[in-house]
Amino acid sequence: MSLSKPLSISRLNDLVLGSFSLVQPSETLDHLVRYLGTWSGSDKLFMIIQYTIKLLVPLLNLRARLQHRAGLRKTPTSSAATAYAKIGSILGDSRTLWRIWGLLPIIQWLVSLERNPQPTRRLLTIERLQGWSMLAYYPLEHLSYLLSHGLIPASIPAIPYLSSSSKRIKLDANSLGIWSTRFWALYVILQLGHLCEDRKLLQARERNLRKAKGVGLTAAEKQELKQRWDAYRSELITNLAYLPLTIHWSLEKGIIKNDVLVGLFGLIAAVTSFRSGWKATAIPQPPTPPAVADDRVDAPANPVGFDV
Repeated sequence: MSLSKPLSISRLNDLVLGSFSLVQPSETLDHLVRYLGTWSGSDKLFMIIQYTIKLLVPLLNLRARLQHRAGLRKTPTSSAATAYAKIGSILGDSRTLWRIWGLLPIIQWLVSLERNPQPTRRLLTIERLQGWSMLAYYPLEHLSYLLSHGLIPASIPAIPYLSSSSKRIKLDANSLGIWSTRFWALYVILQLGHLCEDRKLLQARERNLRKAKGVGLTAAEKQELKQRWDAYRSELITNLAYLPLTIHWSLEKGIIKNDVLVGLFGLIAAVTSFRSGWKATAIPQPPTPPAVADDRVDAPANPVGFDV
């Protein structure tokens, strides 16, 4: 008597089409789908790939030159590097296109900012300036992108629809791109100032908790402070990586002469941003006791959600 079941159509269906029944549910997969399902999450992943490629291409070209000198290959160029560079270019272009609606969350942020009290007047001023810098950044970037792809005219009437004069204003994609990045650099500098204020408030929060308790902090309070300091450090690293990049792209000739450094700074910002977003989309832990209102400091946030 055979112990195995007869191979019927239903059993074959279960074995082949139902083979995923053998795969256990994964919280990591659920988290990945949840995070990459957001615009910011997918953008951060593509940013990591883009800047990894920027680091990989010079290494592949260097290897090709060394192999050529050693007589191990016919040409000193790497076909793989050329292919990767094309992928990186496509990713960079696509990410810029996806930011075409970037102005909408900025407007939403500014509206919300005026209706929610900030911990200090200085932080309110910093965030207002950041919002206005982005109101300048996005239109300039959009114009530069559309011009560089020949999607809009390279010149416009001096006074559109109101003048019959033949005088026109020329638009230069490179110049618009540089000015857009200058406003981004302003945002980054302001964010570093924001983080200085955040650090002072977090330190005050920690001191006040210790004074109020008179003893050691509870596990929930320690976890809260740990999360806030972790968010602070991540935001600090991200913006310190962006600072040289934004200054570099804000100048005609730039300040970084080695593209490897551009890739390195970009990758640091990308990985740190991805890590922050990954933690932010984790399944919430059980709620901690509410903090004292006067001492409450929210973790530094980046409402802009763009990375170049």
